[in-house]
Amino acid sequence: MREQETVDIEDHPRTLRSPESRLLRISMLDAPHMAPLTEYTSKLREMGYGEVPEFDPLDGGIEALVLFLFEKPGPMTASSSSGRRNGSGFISRNNDDLTAQATFNFMRTAGILRSQTIIWNVIPWWNRTRKVTSSELGEGVRCVMELIELLPKLRAVVFVGQKAAKARRHFMDTGLSLFSSDHPSPLVRANFPERWSAIPSDWAKIIPVLEQQ
Repeated sequence: MREQETVDIEDHPRTLRSPESRLLRISMLDAPHMAPLTEYTSKLREMGYGEVPEFDPLDGGIEALVLFLFEKPGPMTASSSSGRRNGSGFISRNNDDLTAQATFNFMRTAGILRSQTIIWNVIPWWNRTRKVTSSELGEGVRCVMELIELLPKLRAVVFVGQKAAKARRHFMDTGLSLFSSDHPSPLVRANFPERWSAIPSDWAKIIPVLEQQ
C-alpha cells in the first residue's frame, strides 16, 4: 500500500492554498514511491538551474504509467511568495490557479486515475520568466530523460502545450507512446475555446495504452 493511501487527504482543486495541505505533502516526500524523485529534484537544485518544485505525492510517483509533460513551472509552483498568494512548492493539479484547476477537472473527465500519472515540465525549473530559449529546452530535455530512467513502469508521455510539443521529437526513440494536447490555461480557453474543451478527449486517448496487460 502506498504511503498516501494511509493518510486522509482532501483531494479537490486548489487545496494547496492551505498551509496545512502543503505541510502534509512535504511530510510525504520520503515515501517509497517518492524518494527517488525527491532526490532528483534536490540534484536539479544543486545544479543551479532555478527554483525546482517537488513532485506531488498524491500522484503515482515512480509507479506512474503516464507522464504529463507541461511547459514550464509558474509562480504558483514556487515555494516563495507570488504576489498576494504563496506558491505551493509543488507541481500539482491542486495548486491555487486556474490552470491547475482545469488540469484537475480534465483528468477526472478523461477518466484517468491519479495513481497512474506523474506531472512534470519540459523545463523543470522556474526562473521568473515563461520564455523558453533553445538552449534551455535542450537542458530541459536532458533532465526529463534522466527522470524517465526513474520511472520503470512508464508507458506514455503527453506533451501539454505548444512549447512542450517542441520537445516531442527528442523522445521518438524511447519506446514510449507519445501524445499531444493543448494547454489547459486561461489563455487557451479565451482564444481557442473549442480546443480547450477538447483537452479531456485528447487525454483520454492514452487510456488504451494504460489498460494494456
